[in-house]
This record gives sequence, C-alpha cells and structure tokens, in this order.
Amino acid sequence: MDVTRERRLAEAFVETADTVVGDFDVIEFLRTLAERCVQLLDVDAAGLMLADRHGNMQASPASAEDPRLMELFELQADGGPCLDTYRTGRPVLNANLHASRARWPRFAEAAMRTGYVSVHALPLRLRATVIGALNLFSSHPGRLSDQDARTGQALADAAAVGILAQRSIHRHDLQTIQLQNALNSRVVIEQAKGLLAERHQIGVETAFALLREYARSHRLHLSDLARDVIEECPTKFPNEGFAAQARTDWFIAHALALRDLEA
Repeated sequence: MDVTRERRLAEAFVETADTVVGDFDVIEFLRTLAERCVQLLDVDAAGLMLADRHGNMQASPASAEDPRLMELFELQADGGPCLDTYRTGRPVLNANLHASRARWPRFAEAAMRTGYVSVHALPLRLRATVIGALNLFSSHPGRLSDQDARTGQALADAAAVGILAQRSIHRHDLQTIQLQNALNSRVVIEQAKGLLAERHQIGVETAFALLREYARSHRLHLSDLARDVIEECPTKFPNEGFAAQARTDWFIAHALALRDLEA
C-alpha cells in the first residue's frame, strides 16, 4: 500500500470516528464516505442506501447530487444489488451488469446506459444488524481486488457503527427529554392538587380526583389542565372556549359536594 493511499485510508477512519461529536452532519458524513471510496478503491462512483424504519431502502440524500446515480438508486427499490445485500447481509461483488439483466432487469439496463459495466454492494452492518448498503460502480472491466473488497467493507462497517452510535445518542436524548417532561408534569400536577386542596378546603386525593374528572370530561391532558389551574388562565377546548372563571366555578361546585361527603 502506497503512502498516499494509506494516509487517505487513515483519514477515512478518523472521519467515521467523528460521528460521536455533537454537531455531526450525517449527510456530509455519507457524502465524504462515498468520495473516499472512489479515492481509495478501484471504482468510478459510489453512493449509499439506508433502510428506513419500515425496512424500505432509500437513497441517501448525499447521493442525490448526481441525477444519474439517483435514478439507479431509485430503481433499486424494486430490485438491485443494494436490496439483495440488505436482505441477505452478504456482499455482492463483481456483478457483471450485462449478465445480471435477468436478475435486475430495470436496474441493469439503466446502469449500462449510464456507462457502468459492473457493480458491487457492501452491507452497512454491525454484527447481525444491517442498516443499508454501500454501492460501488465501475465503468471499466475488471474485478474488485480482495484488498479493495476488504477495505470497502471495513469502511462500510465503520460507517454503520457511526450511524448507529448517532441514532443511539439521539434516542437517548429523546428518552431523556420525555422522562424530564414526565417528571415536570408530575410536579405541576402535584402543585395543582395542593392549590385546589387549599383553595377549596378538601383533601389532596379529592383534589386529584377533581382534576382527573375535569380533564376527562373536557378532553384535556391532565398536565395541561394542572398548568392552567396554577396559572389561572383560560383553557381552550376543542369545541368551545371556557373562561378561567367557568372552570373555577366548576371546581367550587364539585369541591363543595365532595367536601360534604368527606365531613
């Protein structure tokens, strides 16, 4: 391996490690990965397809800059090397497009019209999890060397690790936000319970029952109602608007009845 290629390969792996930083741009990352593949491997074009949450393969936005490549990726929604690789988790190497017309009729014909003669697809995977495929195109006859195949797969694997790490970070952030929102809602509800209990001289559990009943009868989220009670502002309902005073009158009337029962 020459020094220039070795340096570029090292840079490519450093770039995949950058996916753990906070300002990571997945589109730029995938674009750079495709560029590195063309620089490092004996191929003429590269792009990626990623599976969406329903398992359908979608062209990476980074591959949309070349309309010819974009057409080839869109055709693979029905059949092509990327789809085969995603489904099996195994690479497709040195697929001669002329010989593959029966296997992928629409894709093979379109790829040959574009000037390519062979195609390769490498799975983006982490152990048993496959999230997409790296597509490599060659416009000249010849096989992808074993070294290039290993390098390409190593880059694809590193990319998969980076993408999955980012997804895990985002999922954790979302779960943290959801948990914090739940905790905040609980605090607001507790405050509203205490406010109603003090205002209407009823027990805290009775105040909570009032909140739940009002929220259910008016189709409100309990946390939203509790926040309105604390802030004493109008709550808008789906079909009609009620002023804060109307809500207060409702609580007074029901609190009196429940207080009599508690006595």
